[in-house]
Amino acid sequence: QVQLVESGGGLVQPGGSLRLSCAASGFTFSSYWMYWVRQAPGKGFEWVSIINTGGEIAHYAASVKDRFTISRDNAKNTLYLQMSSLKPEDTAAYYCARPVANSRGYDYWGQGTQVTVSS
Repeated sequence: QVQLVESGGGLVQPGGSLRLSCAASGFTFSSYWMYWVRQAPGKGFEWVSIINTGGEIAHYAASVKDRFTISRDNAKNTLYLQMSSLKPEDTAAYYCARPVANSRGYDYWGQGTQVTVSS
């Protein structure tokens, strides 16, 4: 079965940094592009970033560009999101997700890890 397990969230002050991890199993991780998405309190899911299978191509939402970096280690079946210069508006539950081919959607995501940016 497909499993995506996020970790690394927590409480951080504005301007701080966090590194999120997503451990993948139950599928050939290296064959999939991967997403990070997030959900702020009372809001819907927002796409954050995407990375290609080999890690050479990455795209970001304008709201996080130049502050977040997506990466992956296919040998460890792990996806990462390095977050820097965090802002209160980054507060959300963060999820890794597996994209659906030829779609902007996704078919699997994890349980999420909470990131709270507050002083």
